[in-house]
Amino acid sequence: MDKGTVDENSDSIALPALGCLELRTHPLRGRGVFTQLPIVKGTLVHISPVLLFDHAEYSEHGKHTKLDHYTYCWQGGFALALGLGSMFNHEPFGCENIGFTRDTGAGLIRYTALRDIVAGEELCICYGPNVWFDVSTKTSNEQEGSNYALEGNALQQPQTAEDLLQCFDI
Repeated sequence: MDKGTVDENSDSIALPALGCLELRTHPLRGRGVFTQLPIVKGTLVHISPVLLFDHAEYSEHGKHTKLDHYTYCWQGGFALALGLGSMFNHEPFGCENIGFTRDTGAGLIRYTALRDIVAGEELCICYGPNVWFDVSTKTSNEQEGSNYALEGNALQQPQTAEDLLQCFDI
């Protein structure tokens, strides 16, 4: 069975683990996911199972709690990514180094490296254009004094409307 795929004849889903990831506290963002080793573009970094909430349950309960800051829009409601999925911090579109894909059938989110990532770098996704907090104009790597992200980020700017839509998994 391929990594992160559902076996049609089983309830089993392979969840590969990248052993170089860790939680650290960033001085501006709080807790986030960092890598201890370099990660190559295209690498499957993490797979998160999700806990689903229908619209009614989420409207009545979830949106009134801290869960509201950690959920993903999902077919029929909202999903809370378990594991590291709810720990990735935000970078604006074009600055993120991790992309994600919803697998609604399997109830999973797959996180993949969008570019080569250096050891010690924070792994960030794009939450979309409407965030509920002030977004710094500097990337996490610039704040830490590295200019690697600037070079890498230039490669991530959307070239077409289709590229932009892929960021939001529409």
